[in-house]
Amino acid sequence: MRTRMILPAALTAVGALLGWLTASERVSVTRAEDNKADTPPAVPTGSTPTILPRPDFHFKGSVGRTYLDSDKAQFPQPVQAPKGAPNIVLILLDDAGFGQFSTFGGGIPSPTMDKLAAEGLRYNRFHTTALCSPTRAALITGRNHHSAAFGVITETATGYDGYTCILPKSCGTVGEVLRQNGYNTAWVGKNHNTPPWDTSDAGPFDRWANGLGFDYFYGFNAGDMNHWNPVLYENRNLVPASTDPNYHMTEDLADKSIAWARKMKSIAPDKPFFLYVAPGATHAPHHAPKEWIEKFKGKFDGGWDKYREETFARQKKLGVVPESTKLTERSHGLPAWDGLNADQKKLYARMMEVFCGYGAHVDHHMGRVIDAVKQLPGADNTLFVYIAGDNGSSAEGGIEGSLCENMFFNGFPEKWQDNIKAIDELGGPKHFNHFPSSWAHAMDTPFQWTKQVASHFGGTRNPMIVSWPAKIKDKGGLRSQFTHTIDIVPTLYEVCGITAPRALNGIEQKPIEGTSFAITFTDGKAPEHRKTQYFELGVNRGIYQDGWMASARSFEPWNPNRDKFDLDKQKWELYNINEDFSQANDLAAKNPERLRQLQDLWWVEASKYNVLPLDWRAAIRMNAEAMGRPSLIRGRKSMTYYPGTIGLPDAASPPMTNKSWTITAEIEATDDKTNGMIVTHGGLEGGYGLYLRDGVPTFVYNFLGTERKTFAAKDALPKGKTKLVVDFKYDGGGMGKGGAITVTANGKAIAEGRLEKTIPIQMSLGEGLDIGMDVGSPVDFTYKLPFKFTGTIEKVTVDLK
Repeated sequence: MRTRMILPAALTAVGALLGWLTASERVSVTRAEDNKADTPPAVPTGSTPTILPRPDFHFKGSVGRTYLDSDKAQFPQPVQAPKGAPNIVLILLDDAGFGQFSTFGGGIPSPTMDKLAAEGLRYNRFHTTALCSPTRAALITGRNHHSAAFGVITETATGYDGYTCILPKSCGTVGEVLRQNGYNTAWVGKNHNTPPWDTSDAGPFDRWANGLGFDYFYGFNAGDMNHWNPVLYENRNLVPASTDPNYHMTEDLADKSIAWARKMKSIAPDKPFFLYVAPGATHAPHHAPKEWIEKFKGKFDGGWDKYREETFARQKKLGVVPESTKLTERSHGLPAWDGLNADQKKLYARMMEVFCGYGAHVDHHMGRVIDAVKQLPGADNTLFVYIAGDNGSSAEGGIEGSLCENMFFNGFPEKWQDNIKAIDELGGPKHFNHFPSSWAHAMDTPFQWTKQVASHFGGTRNPMIVSWPAKIKDKGGLRSQFTHTIDIVPTLYEVCGITAPRALNGIEQKPIEGTSFAITFTDGKAPEHRKTQYFELGVNRGIYQDGWMASARSFEPWNPNRDKFDLDKQKWELYNINEDFSQANDLAAKNPERLRQLQDLWWVEASKYNVLPLDWRAAIRMNAEAMGRPSLIRGRKSMTYYPGTIGLPDAASPPMTNKSWTITAEIEATDDKTNGMIVTHGGLEGGYGLYLRDGVPTFVYNFLGTERKTFAAKDALPKGKTKLVVDFKYDGGGMGKGGAITVTANGKAIAEGRLEKTIPIQMSLGEGLDIGMDVGSPVDFTYKLPFKFTGTIEKVTVDLK
């Protein structure tokens, strides 16, 4: 009830607020005009239509009875980009902190970033939203993440305007606008901006990458992906699994990026291109080739506290933080390295070695992309934007680290005593591993907190490097203007000579909410155009205005259970970030009046940009059934699948958590040695599989990578038809409870037993249902992918009870 009272008070106070704010603060409240720049553009701009697409062609000459007495025919000409428009390569890494890579003082070598920064500019006050889908929506639209309906990741969407994760048609993407203005466009890698319920072969496809304005897509439609056994799409087609024993997704994505750019310049050398590369690293799982991991053996034995101190010293030496910057204290709840035992130190140091190899590996392959583009015609007129992270480093591995990230999303902590048993397998194909939260905090040096914490720069301040050989002459320069992800799109429009359309594909467009910082390419002392910026994610709140930052944190990001929260008791902090780069000195007690102004301004901004209502729930929101999200399967009690159904995403697969169910498979064995997968859902991070091994029916239930309970018959099936049934009777009494399993063949029981616990919220993160083979990672490690069924499958039916 108190929350309902605060909001109206804040909103009705807007008129009074305008009366007692300073002149600069009054300007910020009326945000529509707040960030309009009067300075000249960095390059001459053209004028493109404000209504797209352009009108249909109409012949303007004279038309007679025949072509002989008509004016000469004229064909409509292809749209050409404005003269001098650059090629654009936009690279966005995942879950990377400010203090992670060597270019900004971190301990992970990043020679590609180093080289690009030496040729261009480093931005040390660039900001994201603290989470992946929201940042990516802001990045491709130029609107705030709630304005673009992405206040959360797609897997936790709700039915409020700012949280549906259905990108509004009124927020046209940079890909669509550039495409209609003469660019070739491609998106390679992670797409986390398509609603999960739209990612099956049934579509609809208008919010897949191709439908969002990108001519070419090669990547995955999920928040993360197994790098050894990914589920990938090329445009709308499922990509067959690689047969290369040394396959790694990052290398594959780089190869496809290079091939596409080369093809475009071969076919249409005068046409500029926009290449958006989102490799998925360094998001969990931390998967890297062993030779890359071994390069860093012993490098992190000193622990995370020492890493922070060493990184901080390097940052000062490099000048990426001011000399007056203070190293913030270890965030609340994180352990000191010196307080760990020897085994913990051994495990956690190894986890960081794996992560370092992973980070160095992705930077290397992004270097291959950049080097290849530099060899193409018009290379000097290529704008490279390399952003190291869509948010700060991830603390979702928990205090003790993780072998299965899906444990976190199901609300379970892990124990180091269990994880150390797999120390020699970390980074390989058997685990969905993630380092401890304290390493994430260290990656965000010198700031407080991590990914998810939008109130503090550990969650939102990310390195950005910009290079444009033809235009940027201050090579190796540093830029410290306060910028945000929403500023990328208007910057690109300005340098390309493109006018943001007011109507796109028949839809009136929301105003671009970002502002161009293109002037900083040529003027390092250009004034700061972003005067105000709100932040919010999971009720972690922040508001920036004219050098001041008010911050209110809610939950620790490693805590997946967030049911109890009192908004009225949330503590606010205040920082003068013009003098306090790292948010180390809380001035709330010394300046309560300014804090009050900023708190009220936060509510004004929140009401303007669809931030309300605030919602602090976490793990439970991963359950689409519980949250009532759109679904192809809701309300269906029986679903029948046929051979060829593969790569069905989790969101379109039968919701088998917290209930009884039956799987009925009608198959025919060719002989008593028939092998292969009949039906599987999920993979190494959780799920189930029903298969034959040398004719023996086997059902395995993978509980979040920690237990794989197997129910196998004693004898092989004979040649011929069999109706295999797996029946699960749920105990009930809450979420994640156990139940009885019975496997029958033609009505005869062949295996039975119990599951003492089941997955309560999310069966799988990126893998769904397959019939007749296993696409993605294996549900257990007793078979070799793709484990194609050698007999015949008539159909598989799943009944939910």
